[in-house]
Amino acid sequence: MKKTDLMTMTAAILMSTSACVSPDKNAATDTPIIGKQEIEVTNKRMTPEVLWAMGRIGSMSVSPDGKKIAYTVSYYSVKENKGHTVIYVMNADGSDNRLLTLSAASESDPQWIRNGEKLAFLTEGQVWEMNADGSGRMQLSNVEGGIDGFKFSPDGTKVLFVSQVKYGERTADIYPDLDKASGKIIDDLMYKHWDEWVESIPHPFIAPFDGKKMGEATDILNNEPYESPMKPFGGMEQLAWSPASDKIAYTCRKKTGMAYAISTDSDIYLYDIATGKTENLCKDFQTEGNDKNMGYDVNPQFSPDGKYIAWQSMEHDGYESDLNRLYVFDFDKKEKINASAGFETNVDTYVWNSASDGFFLTGTWHGTTQIYRLALGNRNEKNAAVKITDGLHDYGSIALCTDKLVATRHSMSQADEIYSVPTAFESEYAEATQLTTENKHIYDKLEMGRVEERWIKTTDGKQMLTWVIYPPQFDAKKKYPTLLYCEGGPQSPLSQFWSFRWNFQIMAANDYIIVAPCRRGMPGFGTEWNEAISGDYGGQCMKDYLTAIDEVAKEPFVDREHLGCVGASFGGFSVYWLAGHHNKRFKAFIAHDGIFNMEMQYLETEEKWFANWDMGGAYWEKNNATAQRTFANSPHRFVDKWDTPILCIHGEKDYRILANQAMAAFDAAKMRGIPAELLIFPDENHWVLKPQNGILWQRTFFKWLDKWLKTAE
Repeated sequence: MKKTDLMTMTAAILMSTSACVSPDKNAATDTPIIGKQEIEVTNKRMTPEVLWAMGRIGSMSVSPDGKKIAYTVSYYSVKENKGHTVIYVMNADGSDNRLLTLSAASESDPQWIRNGEKLAFLTEGQVWEMNADGSGRMQLSNVEGGIDGFKFSPDGTKVLFVSQVKYGERTADIYPDLDKASGKIIDDLMYKHWDEWVESIPHPFIAPFDGKKMGEATDILNNEPYESPMKPFGGMEQLAWSPASDKIAYTCRKKTGMAYAISTDSDIYLYDIATGKTENLCKDFQTEGNDKNMGYDVNPQFSPDGKYIAWQSMEHDGYESDLNRLYVFDFDKKEKINASAGFETNVDTYVWNSASDGFFLTGTWHGTTQIYRLALGNRNEKNAAVKITDGLHDYGSIALCTDKLVATRHSMSQADEIYSVPTAFESEYAEATQLTTENKHIYDKLEMGRVEERWIKTTDGKQMLTWVIYPPQFDAKKKYPTLLYCEGGPQSPLSQFWSFRWNFQIMAANDYIIVAPCRRGMPGFGTEWNEAISGDYGGQCMKDYLTAIDEVAKEPFVDREHLGCVGASFGGFSVYWLAGHHNKRFKAFIAHDGIFNMEMQYLETEEKWFANWDMGGAYWEKNNATAQRTFANSPHRFVDKWDTPILCIHGEKDYRILANQAMAAFDAAKMRGIPAELLIFPDENHWVLKPQNGILWQRTFFKWLDKWLKTAE
């Protein structure tokens, strides 16, 4: 049976239900509560419907005494075409796991307050509290426009929260008699960002709390046209309370318009609540060495004793994929140091230890993301950061829980679950204990494909890690169609990630072998490897792709006559580029949200710093050799060499790479007489977030591949 038939069969099962295990309904609205799902699985194979039936673990919060953990899970209904986030609480050893959500409204951001006696949370844009068993619910805020995120002060007397404020003039402000006009008058850059027209920005507010309700709030950035946290992805991790509850550290890029569009220079600011005075910790004080902190500075955390504050820092302005270091400011000495100077890769996440003399952090090296221990005093030593975990998986968020850590962990074969990791252990690495089993009832019905690590010699004599994922029930005596997977970023790690769309196990379940090379331009292999892609999109990274597929295609179980190439974002660019350079290797291409015409991309994208750094400059700079090489390698210049069927996918709310890129690529293919298909989502951005669109994406993806890469059965 073809895999497309298998997907259709499973779809019928899921689409006929409300995606709810329990018939519980909201008493006020009679709305079904979207909760944990059961789903039938055929032949132990992953399908799109199985992926969307899985719960997705989100944020977590450890109680002050380290005895309980609150965390969120998001569930989705394909029929209702929406999701629902709920809160669970369990003991720190994973026992007594209880669902606290009682309504159809999503409840998120659980945080322990009142010395761990209560849980605060967000629902419908306001802060509420409840007992640890879900009882005693009480609304604490009534903020006009709603709250995006919040943090209670350590002493419990104040609340720091983020809310949207108006930005710029609307057409109706200029012409009040045209209040129904939809036109927008624009006179500067950054008028759009990610997936929205910028008409509001987030600001941090402080409100007093009397134990029953939040009082009148103060806008820390009152009358300042800057955002904090920073769009599009910044959250409450970009703001922090001091242990004494007297100061707030916040992340901000104090620029607007053109200046904002060309710069990544954000800083960490310290706001004194009593005086209203603000200091710039990145620019106002001495730095060890010559680093001027001109790149991203984000995510401040005070040490438990209040003597230090740490944050993640990049050195170069305009380089968003620069080495992410861990900086520490000493309040007594009034100076800051690079605490991770000996660490060879990015500090992805971090947390102070309880003694305030070091950290636990995560970093990616050779294709996996592990937890490390870093002492402040050893910062300049190459091996200062000691790896304490190992294995074919990635750790995500981490939190201190008395004498251990709790962390989310995933792999190419499992979505996020919460684990406990001891900080003291006798073996070489800490042995993690799994605390949650959110999707075990689904995994037990599936057979996952084997994930293999290979090292392949590149054209310039380097060794490149390449992941190979095999179909379930793999038979080496058979021949399988094989996919080259092109990672996005371009400088994001191809580690042991789990995706609910670009999922390797669902590709394998459809009887494809996947070849996923960690080509030039990925972190986790040293700075030189990571930086080699900037200004050289059509260079060594493309040779790396072809080396990987050519090497694996030598295996007798690879059907060399049925190779495909797929990817999104920079991976989509890679597909478009390879379509004009593959020398008939591939029989099918799929590009999602990719760059087709680089000259147009330079002008269309909203974050100009990215285009300036990665492309080397503007296409009109005729004496700029790097820029001219970049634009000479634009995929649209090689359409005359296209000869292979191609599927182009894009979201029209993607303002990072506009949808006209896919439309132009599709039109070019059709005008060249090449079989092509276009899948456009008017309501999606750079990702596909709605359940039914996600199912449509997967069905279209595999229908296209099966059509061109599978022989008739």
